[in-house]
Amino acid sequence: MSETGALPAVDHAVVAGSDLDALAAAFADVGLETEYGGEHSNGVTHNHTLGFADGSYLELISTVEPGLESPWWNDPIHGDAGPCAWALPVADIGAETDRIESLGVPVEGPAHYTRERPDGVTIEWDLTEVGESLGATLPFLVADRTPREYRVTESESVAGSGLTGIEEVVVGVPDLAAAERFASFFEVDPPERTDHEGFGATLARFEGAPVTLAAPLSEGSWLADRLDRFGPLPCAYLLGSADPVTTAERVDLAGREGWFDGAVRWVDLDVPGRVGILG
Repeated sequence: MSETGALPAVDHAVVAGSDLDALAAAFADVGLETEYGGEHSNGVTHNHTLGFADGSYLELISTVEPGLESPWWNDPIHGDAGPCAWALPVADIGAETDRIESLGVPVEGPAHYTRERPDGVTIEWDLTEVGESLGATLPFLVADRTPREYRVTESESVAGSGLTGIEEVVVGVPDLAAAERFASFFEVDPPERTDHEGFGATLARFEGAPVTLAAPLSEGSWLADRLDRFGPLPCAYLLGSADPVTTAERVDLAGREGWFDGAVRWVDLDVPGRVGILG
């Protein structure tokens, strides 16, 4: 939770892989050590988390046993997709579920879920599935039943790094036909669009919403290949930093490039998809 007690812009974003230890090691190798979060109540998946000061977090997820079919993100997990889903925090999940349903968007829930931490503490939350695939394009909704700090606190590797939280989710899509749907969902104006040669995509960014759509500029690009393999889903997560100089000293970063009216530096992370630092 942020110091003001406000909910973060993004609840959390999911990074999927077939080997949870390997995912955690990849993040640790760039200076972002995660914490084991325990098994989910589905009995199939477990996670590591990387928590930020604003209460948002990255969730690394895999199956407890290799090859198990997962009820969540089975193809991204076993295909080592990396970024695959995202969620929004809501104070009144019943009311927000009703609002979204009134837009003609399919919803399922709210449903109650739990996860037991390694220290024995049980975390409880409600979740509403939005759209046709859990968090792959439109985000799913999460509301805590237990105190939020049970679910996430700032990770030791993040403390003092300048990193503040997840500011933007970049969703890979075959084209930008979904832009109107996103604008309606977030109740914002149509997006600003630009071609980004470095990212290999036409980007559509929504002012007032923590999301950008990315459609491939060409066939055979990394993004086009990703879409062919997994379909529409997040392809990058962008983190905020209150102190980019300190962040660059603590986290292994690659080159800096423009991102709309600002800039981004990509984390030198050995995981498909991208994680970047804005600023």
